[in-house]
Amino acid sequence: MAKSGIYQSSLTKKYVIALAGLFLISFLFVHLGINLTVLIPESQDTEAKEIFNKAARFMMLNPVIKVFEIVLFAGFIIHIIYGLILQIHNWMSRPKRYKVEGWSHTSPFSKFMIHTGMIIFIFLIIHLVDFYFKAKFFEGAESVWYDGEEYHDLGALIIQKFQNLGFVIFYIASFLFLGFHLHHAFQSAFQSLGLNHPKYFPFLKALSLITSIIIPVGFTIIPVFIYFQIV
Repeated sequence: MAKSGIYQSSLTKKYVIALAGLFLISFLFVHLGINLTVLIPESQDTEAKEIFNKAARFMMLNPVIKVFEIVLFAGFIIHIIYGLILQIHNWMSRPKRYKVEGWSHTSPFSKFMIHTGMIIFIFLIIHLVDFYFKAKFFEGAESVWYDGEEYHDLGALIIQKFQNLGFVIFYIASFLFLGFHLHHAFQSAFQSLGLNHPKYFPFLKALSLITSIIIPVGFTIIPVFIYFQIV
């Protein structure tokens, strides 16, 4: 009975981690779409970085987004805490290594999930301090005016950061680790939810690979283009 309860508890944690993870992946695509607008050059109708600054202001002030923001932070916290608990439980329940380990245990994408997760967590803290908290609480970004309204010039802040080669390298490396993490996490989430039917799981594995490439490449394009002044 006790073992059954522990199993159900672990299963529930896996469901929660999977759902929180899929939610965070969907957020990454939205965040990427907004961030890529910083690369849009100045035109006759818009000033440089205007679209990005307006989108960033909308994300900060819109009441619906504010609620989404709370859900997002909750998703991060739940995903991290439950992931740690589940990993510790797995370590404690398997004190001895398997004599012959299967792919699920030897795959580097699976084996180092907790390690890549911790690296991503450290990057997330630095990223939030550099951009989100600085603009929202510390007034770290300068102001710019569009149509008589004041905006935080987050576009200029991003350009300033990505003119530093060390920061560019750190940023790119962090997203490579994220891609490494996503490759296993995406398909693992569907497996945890029971969506691993032989007919369509190969498609989910392919989708996992595509996702783990698109997100890191999309985010790393931004610092590369800015540093080398391609835009």
